[in-house]
Amino acid sequence: MDGKKLEILMTAVDLGSLSKASDAVGYTQSGLTHLFDSLEREIGLTLIRRGHRGISLTRAGEELMPYIREFLRANANLENRISAITEQRSETVRVAAYASIAMHWMPEILYRFRRVCPDINVDLRMVDNALEPFELLESGKTDVIFAAGQGGDVHDWTPLYDDIMYAVLPADYPLTDGEHFSVGEFSGKEFIMPYGRFDIEVNKIFSANGIRANIKPAHVDDETVIRMVGKGLGVSMMSEMMIRGRTDDVKVLPISPSAGRKLGMGMNGGGGTVDGIGRLKECVLAFLRIDFFGGRGFNEYDNIKNGRSQCHGLTITCLVFGENGISEISSGGLEG
Repeated sequence: MDGKKLEILMTAVDLGSLSKASDAVGYTQSGLTHLFDSLEREIGLTLIRRGHRGISLTRAGEELMPYIREFLRANANLENRISAITEQRSETVRVAAYASIAMHWMPEILYRFRRVCPDINVDLRMVDNALEPFELLESGKTDVIFAAGQGGDVHDWTPLYDDIMYAVLPADYPLTDGEHFSVGEFSGKEFIMPYGRFDIEVNKIFSANGIRANIKPAHVDDETVIRMVGKGLGVSMMSEMMIRGRTDDVKVLPISPSAGRKLGMGMNGGGGTVDGIGRLKECVLAFLRIDFFGGRGFNEYDNIKNGRSQCHGLTITCLVFGENGISEISSGGLEG
């Protein structure tokens, strides 16, 4: 059925006059008459009456009018949707990542992804709470997360990196061991707790080692915590990714016994297309293999220093790549 004819019929009925409808739609009155005659032949019913006082609906026309209006609304919605899909990019992949990962990994990953998938949008959301990415994934509000594994049930989880823990200390803190910081030294000290449920990781370490620190929660970002430590307001513990590039005014040492959080990439397969998410994963693995583990990442990591490199004893996640991507994940040590 010709939607254009129905639209013109609606206009004429609403205006109640062929002459007014003629002016409104740009047809001559005789042209409108021919159009309505054609429509009525197509439907097989007389829809309007023509008289000296204008036009009006027949009984059949009155019965059909609500359905005609509904048809035109649905037709307009369909056309609008087709236009929107045509004009927009074909796909969007929603990503949620810890602030530290968003800062240090995502720019290069997204650069790579744009080169191989220029028609796919990435909606990147930075989160500060350790549990929020998993909540977003579970609720279907994101397609991919970059976070520390929490032991929950994630549909598709790829371990990526062992993010080891460091003691963050005032620059004048007296050290008994220049290589490591014993977690026992946290006992009784004013401990500035990083924000965003990072306390889960810290308390796990304290509990495992019987530590009772004087914890001072700080509802501020990581950089502010580091600056507070630099001013002698306490000590703290952060992961390598959290302190990267921010250690000029503090001392940082890997804690002993060594501990860390396992960063990974999680997907539930519920959003974006499988192709888009799969290509993003390929870009992540290429970035880690070539840029991060391949040299540039460790060169940047070497800048986490206390007068020299602090890479000694670093445990990393090694990715073993085969034709089908990751074939094995293992841990290894880096001496430096």
